Amino acid sequence: MEQKPVTWSRVIMNQAVEKLLLTIDFQQKNCLEISGTNWRDFGFLSYQSVAYPEHDICVSALARRFDLIIAEQVFEHLLYPYQAGKHVLSMLNANGHFLISVPFLVKIHNYPTDCTRWTEIGLKHFLHECGFPLANIQTGSWGNRECILANFDHWVMYEPSKHNLRNEAEFPYHVWALAQI
Repeated sequence: MEQKPVTWSRVIMNQAVEKLLLTIDFQQKNCLEISGTNWRDFGFLSYQSVAYPEHDICVSALARRFDLIIAEQVFEHLLYPYQAGKHVLSMLNANGHFLISVPFLVKIHNYPTDCTRWTEIGLKHFLHECGFPLANIQTGSWGNRECILANFDHWVMYEPSKHNLRNEAEFPYHVWALAQI
């Protein structure tokens, strides 16, 4: 099976996110993906996607509830991430999960704005402040200097024979978390 091209910075993040999804019985989950469709064919019980500007997660929650909400590389663009986090929490069923990933050491990319960066501990406490129990938040991160420097000019597509996937913990490119109510 042919692999879809992926940016170098997202290789490990994508693997980690998939591993997290496999731990939560994803086939029985009604899933909402915010501003993306990367996971639409993953095999959820049901799947829906919403995107800005049709729906602004900072302004309101949807009326429907979900077992899982995914927001990959979205929250750094939000002017009001705390409000969005509270709306996500309100849209989750009991024992629901929120899977979020954000960049950290990455160039500013205004699509339409670029506002916020979180470390693992910062993301964990941001989610706790939004209402998720601290003990129910798992975080991870990946990055290295070589990848960070290469991506300052443009997004670099991953080439296994050329690109290093070694993690340098003090240089996180992406940070992610899985939080459960």
